This record gives sequence, C-alpha cells and structure tokens, in this order.
Amino acid sequence: MIRILLADDHALVRRGVRLILEQQPDLTVVAEASDGAEALAVLREVEVDLVVLDIAMPRMTGLQAAREIGRRREPPKILMLSMHDNEQYFFSALKLGASGYVLKSVVDEDLVEACRAAMRGDAFVYPGAMGALVRDYLERLERGERVPETVLTPREDDVLKLVAEGRSSKEIAQVLTISVKTVERHRANILARLGMNDRTQLTRYAIRAGLIEP
Repeated sequence: MIRILLADDHALVRRGVRLILEQQPDLTVVAEASDGAEALAVLREVEVDLVVLDIAMPRMTGLQAAREIGRRREPPKILMLSMHDNEQYFFSALKLGASGYVLKSVVDEDLVEACRAAMRGDAFVYPGAMGALVRDYLERLERGERVPETVLTPREDDVLKLVAEGRSSKEIAQVLTISVKTVERHRANILARLGMNDRTQLTRYAIRAGLIEP
C-alpha cells in the first residue's frame, strides 16, 4: 500500500483528488495539509511514501516545501500538482527532485499512473513537457549559450551506466557506496531529465553517450 500525503489549499480539490486515489487498491491518503508548512509538520508525525504537493499554496508553496522535504535524510517521493501548464514551474519541480508534474485539468487521467511511476523510481512527465525541454535546449543554442553534451551530472552518469548494465538498486548502492534511496532518487531524476520511462530507453541512451559498449 502506497501511503500518500496530499497537500492543497482547496478542500474541494483535496476531496476530489483523494476520491480518485482511494479508488485504487494500492493507494491510500493517510494525511492532508492545506499548505507547504503544514505538510512539513505532518511529515514529522506521519510516515508516508509519497507527497503530492500543489504548486501554488499560501504561507509556503509546493516548490518551497519540496526543497525542504528533499533535505530530509530519507525523503518520500514527491509529485507536483498544478493547474498551470507552465514551463518555469515544470523545470523548477525537476530541479527539486520531483518524480513528476501532473496537471489538475487531467488529474483523473494522470495522477494514479504518476503515483505508481514515482514509487517504481520512474518519472512521470505530462504530455507537452518534452516539447518544453526541446524548446529550452534550442533557445539556449540560439542564444549562443554553452549547452553541455550531457544533461546529467557525473554521479547521475555513474548511476545510469550501472542501471544500463542491468545492476539492481542494491548493487548500485554497494558499488557507489550510497543508500538504495539515493540510487532511486538519482534514477528518478535521470528519467525525468531525459524524458524516458524504462531501462531499455536508458540503455540506448547510455550506448549513444558512450557510457557502455553496445
């Protein structure tokens, strides 16, 4: 059972989202919060696997809360929920380690899939987001900005190489001397940044990037 904390400043939205989630046998909302600060307080009292955060909330936004949650020793997975198809919000969420960005307009279609993807260590990127990533890349080229050959950090390259070699999260943790949770977080970030969904796609990318032999 995936234990979820749902944070949104509108009670009606929380009620509707909770109804969608709890229709699934593997999802349960164990706590709710009306803003980011309350979500952080709840996390000190309740064990959760996944936090669903509205982007725009009073007192402390979802993005601010995500930053604080990411500093925890073993942070839960994070999904951002927004009514805005906004590239700035989308990129900010990725940078803060969110496993996905779900639009409220299609929450009934996408949220359940996004929750399960997050818990698998996969990323959920809403339709149209990859277009934003490509536009951002091309605009940076047109402005003459230096665009790195890889969008991943050196540590993410290390994790990607081992994932592509078929290593399990536990094996990768042992090789790199990091926790399994950290491995899963890196893997989610890699998938989000590359806009990929599974190991097959990651392996192909790793071959093209010269990280492993074909």
